[in-house]
Amino acid sequence: MHLDELPLAGRTALVTGVSRRQGIGYAVARELGRLGASVFTHDYAPHDADQPWGGDDLDAVAAGVRDALRGGAVAGHASADLRDPAEVVALFAAARGLTGTVDVLVCNHARSGGDGSILDMTPEALDAFWQTNTRSTIQLTQRFARQFAAPSAGTRPGERHAQQAPTDPERAPKVVWMTSGQQHGPMRGEVAYAASKAALAGVTATVAAELLDLGIVLNTVNPGPVNTGYLDPGSTDRPLAELDALRAATPFGRWGEPTDPARLIGWLVSPAGSWVVGQVLTSDGGFGLR
Repeated sequence: MHLDELPLAGRTALVTGVSRRQGIGYAVARELGRLGASVFTHDYAPHDADQPWGGDDLDAVAAGVRDALRGGAVAGHASADLRDPAEVVALFAAARGLTGTVDVLVCNHARSGGDGSILDMTPEALDAFWQTNTRSTIQLTQRFARQFAAPSAGTRPGERHAQQAPTDPERAPKVVWMTSGQQHGPMRGEVAYAASKAALAGVTATVAAELLDLGIVLNTVNPGPVNTGYLDPGSTDRPLAELDALRAATPFGRWGEPTDPARLIGWLVSPAGSWVVGQVLTSDGGFGLR
């Protein structure tokens, strides 16, 4: 295969939330592998086991990622409960150990299910979603950024670090966060989830500006309603009649598929997407326009 067909050759990506072959994380990991990257994946099977759609065979997940690799790329994976800050640190260290660096970070993991309305909220529920979806994403991004930050003696918290030498944008390290559609309309019954994801969308510009000083590019993706199993009749926890009406109202008459946002993310972290910085991008097939 010609090198031009492997735009991520020589790069290493860490993709979190790769526990199921029907999930977005799996599609992203395979897409990055197809583009030439070495890929380290993270999973946390206990979360899926508690959901109506259930878990998957993690050996088969890992094999599917390996099958997508091209050239001399390699793969690795680890399990971690990202509510635990120590496990976040250990996960990033393991990912970096695959090839010696991590050039692309895709924070796809998310806690979902077991949420509620504003009347149902408890400190424990709010903390669990914050820890999983928001805090760990920021912490992973911090570990990622420290690879590229020059020591700054005497810098106080909050002070702007000296800007690094200009970087070729096509080779810049890339970070992708995942949010949801909470900025486009209500997400009833998902107050803790929407709050945790809204925080990521809301702080994207701030963190992107800080990372850009280090030559790192951050964008956030809202994948829209992607059927990862939670919209299937046999495994959804939502009213079927309501789902049928929503699907029929979508411009293309279908839910999103995991490969839809995966292709966008693959483009964003490749040289072709290097001029897009600090954006919250919605990939929903026009769902928000229905």
